[in-house]
Amino acid sequence: METNRKKKQTTENFIKDVRRKTRRVFSSEQKIQIVMEAMRAEMSVSEICRKYSIADAQFYKWNKEFLEAGKKRLAGDTTREATSDEVAELRKENQRLKEIVADLVLRYDIVKKTLDILD
Repeated sequence: METNRKKKQTTENFIKDVRRKTRRVFSSEQKIQIVMEAMRAEMSVSEICRKYSIADAQFYKWNKEFLEAGKKRLAGDTTREATSDEVAELRKENQRLKEIVADLVLRYDIVKKTLDILD
């Protein structure tokens, strides 16, 4: 009887592992599409969840996240993303500053060695 229990336990674990490894991952675009489809109210939430094989709770979680993100964006709570030109300019400035620091370190070492020789 103990052997059957161990076998059942490993079977359950095996099934859980398979489910975990085969779990579908929805992209943000897919989530938005599903939420927007529900907002059009052409189908009920239950029908949409069946159509995409997702749990109602999962849909409502995405819906809440979608609405919260929209609220934050409209309220101006989000920080503006840097454009690629800004990033390139910041990288150039960073490189220039690194070169200045390297030059100052070399000058410091030269002055320090000169002072050590004089003492």
